[in-house]
Amino acid sequence: MDDFEILLEESLQNPEFKKEWEDNQTEYEIMRMLVMARAEKNLTQKELSELSGVRQSNISRIERGMCIPNIPTLEAIARGLGKKLKIEFV
Repeated sequence: MDDFEILLEESLQNPEFKKEWEDNQTEYEIMRMLVMARAEKNLTQKELSELSGVRQSNISRIERGMCIPNIPTLEAIARGLGKKLKIEFV
């Protein structure tokens, strides 16, 4: 379990936080996955921007939760990271 998961588990004990998390979980997961994948590749936002064709300012907004990316943007970012986008219903 990484530090984020430990902190999340602790934070979910707070009913207000838990409701906020559940209401916005998809957006938070997108933010988390993007930050982690970029860090895994040791890329700056600018470098990812150059690889993906997505403006650095948009990557920043996605990582800060200031916007929800559309599927073509997520696909471009995934390609820039050398990954494929996978979306599923669970």
